[in-house]
Amino acid sequence: MGKGKGGGKGMAGMLAQLQRMQEELRRAQEELAQETVEASAGGGAVRVVMSGTQECHKVTISPDLLAEGDVEMLQDLIMLAVNQAIHDSQALAAKRLGPITGGMSIAGMGQ
Repeated sequence: MGKGKGGGKGMAGMLAQLQRMQEELRRAQEELAQETVEASAGGGAVRVVMSGTQECHKVTISPDLLAEGDVEMLQDLIMLAVNQAIHDSQALAAKRLGPITGGMSIAGMGQ
């Protein structure tokens, strides 16, 4: 019977710790939504700005690149810049959330 009481206190402590961790995660995710990374391709001809929560905020394409009229090259450069921005954004999220989660994978955060 004594086990039940001791286990209850331990469980309450674990719940409190989990609640603190959830709050820290919520706060960190809100901060990540405000942080951005920028990736580019083609020597800066295509630039992508993405949040730490992998939302694309801006795509910039050099007018010179458009004048060339090479649609396939433009598509490739956009794809490269977007993929790099996603990678950088996921790395930023891992860096910010890692200390909170202790390396546990968080669904939807690309870790």
